[in-house]
Amino acid sequence: MSETNWYVIHTYSGYENKVKANIEKTVGNRHMEDQILDVVVPLEEVQETKNGKTRTVEHKMFPGYVLVNMVMNDETWYVVRNTRGVTGFVGPGSKPVPLTQGEMQKLGFAGGAKTPEAPEPRIVVDFEKGDMVVVIAGAWEGTEGAVQAVNPQKQTVTINVELFGRDTPVEIGFAEVKKK
Repeated sequence: MSETNWYVIHTYSGYENKVKANIEKTVGNRHMEDQILDVVVPLEEVQETKNGKTRTVEHKMFPGYVLVNMVMNDETWYVVRNTRGVTGFVGPGSKPVPLTQGEMQKLGFAGGAKTPEAPEPRIVVDFEKGDMVVVIAGAWEGTEGAVQAVNPQKQTVTINVELFGRDTPVEIGFAEVKKK
C-alpha cells in the first residue's frame, strides 16, 4: 500500500458534513477503503456565554474545509475532486499539498491519530467594550468594572478596578467574569 497523507479540501461553506458523507458513500460504493481512509470535519468545543448562561457547543474549526487521509493517485484525486460541494484541494494550482506532521499536531492529531484530540474549550462571551461586568472568581472576586477591551485570542477581558484610589486596568479571564 502506498503512503497516506492528510490533505485539505475546500468546500462550499455549510457543505462540509454533506461532502464528508458523499465521499464516505463513494468510497464504500467503489471499495476504496484502503485508499481513502478517513474524512474529518474538525470540530472544537466552544463555551458560549449569553445573557449570563453558559453552554458548550461544537463549532467547525475551519468552515469551508474538510480533511481527508488518503493515498494520492489519479483515482482518489478524481473521486474527491468530483464530489458535489468540493471546490478543490488546497495547494498551488491543481496539485494537492499534504499537511506536514507538525501541522497535524497543531490541529490536535497527535502521533498520527486518525481523529483530533479535543482541545480545551474556547469561551465566547456576549459582552463588549463599555458593558459592566462582575468578577466571580480569583483575586478580584466581587469587583465590578466597565469592560475596556476584549481579547478573544487570549480569552481575556480588561476592566478598570480601583487600586490605591485610582482606576487601574486589570486583565481577567473570560471564565472569571459575568455580565452584570
